[in-house]
Amino acid sequence: MNIVRKGLLSRPFKGLLLFGVCTLVAIVAFAQSGKTGITNATNEVKGYFEVGTLLMYAIGALTGIVGAVKVYNKWNAGEQDTGKVAASWFGSCIFLVVVATVLKGFFGV
Repeated sequence: MNIVRKGLLSRPFKGLLLFGVCTLVAIVAFAQSGKTGITNATNEVKGYFEVGTLLMYAIGALTGIVGAVKVYNKWNAGEQDTGKVAASWFGSCIFLVVVATVLKGFFGV
């Protein structure tokens, strides 16, 4: 009887072990320090904040246009509550712009 003795590590297991070691080395090589990760996250959030602020300005502009048309129609129709509608329209536009500006200044973005 010819007994073929296998070593402790068979060929498929050696390949799997080599793959695992290479994967771990790659993960460690690409790992960042905590400071770098937090800085990257902060920059990403700042980018979203600027886009959000611009979105608020755009919503304010659209609200202003729609409100101006609404006030114009009421004014031409001679309705009594035109002043009330104009004040609420103007107030909402100012509120959106002020909130966007204050938040931008408050968070230092």
